[in-house]
Amino acid sequence: MEYIYAALILHESETEINEKSLTTVLKAADVKVEDVRVKALVAALEDVDIEEALEAGQVVIPAVGGSSAASGGETATADSGNPEEAKASAEEEAKEAEEEEAASAAGLGDLFG
Repeated sequence: MEYIYAALILHESETEINEKSLTTVLKAADVKVEDVRVKALVAALEDVDIEEALEAGQVVIPAVGGSSAASGGETATADSGNPEEAKASAEEEAKEAEEEEAASAAGLGDLFG
């Protein structure tokens, strides 16, 4: 999730989300940076209108394999009547996204190994 947060920080500060800027933010937060994950996230966010997703009340959680909110990928929405249910749902979706991200990163690693 720290990769997504770093991308949101860059977006909020109106800084281009690219490999260099994302890596800089992650290192500043003392995160062990995995180049494959950085490249995958930058590629996944390429076609996502982050501002539009935020305005719609969606948390952008692109699958690192290339899917995104704009192209039909999964997103977690902040729109729920029950705060506890929304929190549990968001935590479950975040866990699933992290698992997908890890699986995708492993697959990408195999391509370059």
